[in-house]
Amino acid sequence: MTLLIGVTDDLETCLHLRRVVFMDEQNVPEADERDGRDGDAVHLLARKDGIAVGCARILRMGDTGKIGRVCVLPGWRGTGLGRALILACLDVLRAEGMARAKLGAQVHALGFYERLGFVAEGPVYDDAGIAHRDMVRDLRA
Repeated sequence: MTLLIGVTDDLETCLHLRRVVFMDEQNVPEADERDGRDGDAVHLLARKDGIAVGCARILRMGDTGKIGRVCVLPGWRGTGLGRALILACLDVLRAEGMARAKLGAQVHALGFYERLGFVAEGPVYDDAGIAHRDMVRDLRA
């Protein structure tokens, strides 16, 4: 079994994965999920034995890379895929010379991101009907 995660131009597959996870499973409205920023983003796609199973995107904001739209298909959760996807995002940001990574974590996933070196900051807020909290990680250390 081979897991490959990398930067991709296959936005159609990423959007399909995001539809399955965010719109179908989590009931995020399409208007919230499709925010018009995908053209400005770097997209990462995870494939297990050639099958697309997860994705993420990175938006550049000065010296900060904002990781978002992180999704893993239900059957692949708990396998380490989410961790591998975030680590791949961090590798991309470091290669681009970014000073820090930022993301909006669903509150239930705060511990997952903390184990990857992210620190929560600011209050909990609503994003598409789901409680989130911003998290940051310094990439210079």
